[in-house]
Formats: sequence, structure tokens, C-alpha cells
Amino acid sequence: MCHDGGMGKSTLDSEATPLSTAAAELRVLLGQLRRRLREQAGPGDLTASQISVLGRIERDGPTTVTALAQIEGVRSQSMGATVATLQTAGFIAGASHPTDGRQTILSLTPACRAWIKKHRAQREDWLVRTMQAKLSPAEQKKVADAIGLLKRLVDP
Repeated sequence: MCHDGGMGKSTLDSEATPLSTAAAELRVLLGQLRRRLREQAGPGDLTASQISVLGRIERDGPTTVTALAQIEGVRSQSMGATVATLQTAGFIAGASHPTDGRQTILSLTPACRAWIKKHRAQREDWLVRTMQAKLSPAEQKKVADAIGLLKRLVDP
């Protein structure tokens, strides 16, 4: 590595400045895009933590209250209250654990899966309309091309 007069900074540090700026702008932009997408489907009466739990079960499959609490970083009692509300709303169903009758396995109901599908479609529809309205065909292609690069950032 090449150093700049013994100050301890490599040439990589000065080259990273535009990349650091881009990373910060991308982080902010993705947060803004997530908020706009959430606004489009209107979560109804669900809280952010309830939506997070539904998303977690959809991605990871059936689970227990204890496992959800650990993953979400909350107390089991708090997660129990969240799950109870979602069960009352008909979004989560509980079944006895196959090997430990003291535990309940939670899964999404068909009604919840339909709700998720509907709200996801609303968000995607908004995004398509917005991209068509605000981006030229060439810009739309650039966005599509960039998706592959962004996927590489999150792939293991």
C-alpha cells in the first residue's frame, strides 16, 4: 500500500470517499423508498412490529413465540401480545408442536397470505407507474441493469 507521507492513510482511503458517499446516499435512498412503498399499500391497523412478525414467518416458515422474540430482539411476553393480536385478526394460526406439547407452532393463515399478496401487488404497481412516469425508457433500463449489481451486495 502506498502511504501519503507517513500520515497513516492509504491511497485506498482517499479513493473510498466517493464510494462512502454513494453508500450513505444509497442507505438513505433505500430507507425513503421503503417508506414510500409502505405508504402505497397502507398497512391498515397493523403496527410495524406486527408487519415485521408476519414477514419473518413468511420468509422463515412456522415458528414459536420464543423463537420470534429472540429473532426480533424483544421479550417473550411482548411477542406473545403481538402474536395474540395477529391471531385475533386471523393472520396467524397456532398448532401444537409435534414433539413438545408445551409449545405452539405459529404459521400464516390463508387470509394473511392473500393480504400480503394484495399489499405487495399494490406496492409493485405504484413502483411501476412511478418509474414509467419519472424515468425515460433508457433510465428504466439502467435501473433494471443495476438490480443485478445490488443483488450481489446482499447475496452471501
